[in-house]
Amino acid sequence: MKTVLITGATGGIGQALAKTFSKNGFNVVMNYNNNYEKAKELLKEVNGIIIKADVSSEKEVEEMFAIAREKYGKIDVLINNSAIQSIGMLCDQDANDWQKVIDVDLTGAYNTVKCALYDMMYQGGKIINISSIWGQCGASCEVAYSTAKAGLIGFTKALAKEYPNINTNCICPGVIDTEMNGHLSIDLKEELEKEIPMNRFGTPEEVAELALFLAQKGDYILGQVIAINGGMYM
Repeated sequence: MKTVLITGATGGIGQALAKTFSKNGFNVVMNYNNNYEKAKELLKEVNGIIIKADVSSEKEVEEMFAIAREKYGKIDVLINNSAIQSIGMLCDQDANDWQKVIDVDLTGAYNTVKCALYDMMYQGGKIINISSIWGQCGASCEVAYSTAKAGLIGFTKALAKEYPNINTNCICPGVIDTEMNGHLSIDLKEELEKEIPMNRFGTPEEVAELALFLAQKGDYILGQVIAINGGMYM
C-alpha cells in the first residue's frame, strides 16, 4: 500500500485530498499545525495518522517525516497544500505578515521536498504542489500570496528538471468553495462567479480527484502547471 503525505490537511482542499486518497487505497499522513480538533475528526474518515508540524520549520518537518517513515516505511506521494493568506494593500503590509506567507506557502514546500528526496531520489515518486490561479495571474490585495504561489510554480518546474525520475507537477486551483474564501461577501462571490465561464466556484473534491490522477496515472506528466479554474484564466 502506498503512502501519501499531505500538508495542510485540515483545510478545505486538504480534507478532500485526505478522504479521496484514503478511499483509493493510500495510507494518508495528514499534517496540521493549529487545527487539532479538525485533524482528529478527519482521522475518523481516513486511513492514516495525523502529525502536528509547522511546515515553515525545517526541524518540525524533519521530525514529521521521521514519524511517517517509522509508521509506513517511505513516502510515495507528497502533496504540498499548506497555505496562509494576508489580505490587504501592499502599502499596508506588515513585513512580518509578508514573511510568514512566504515561509509557509513557499519555504514550506522547500522543507518538505528536501525530506521527501531522501525516499524519492533513487526510488522515484510523485510530488504535487498546490499553487493557485493567483500565482499565474496575480491578485490585487494578495501580493504576498500571489508571490509565494508564483514561486511555487517556478519551484515545480526547476525541481522537475533536476529530478526527472520524480513526477513533480503543480495544480493551480481557481476560486474553490472553501473556508479560505469565507471572508468574501455574498456580493463579491456573485461578482467572481460572473468572471468564471462555468458560472460557479470549484469544489475541493474536484481538486482532489485531479491530484489523485497525477498520483496514480501521471507517470508521463512532468513539470506541468495544471489549471482547474472553470475557465477563469486560460
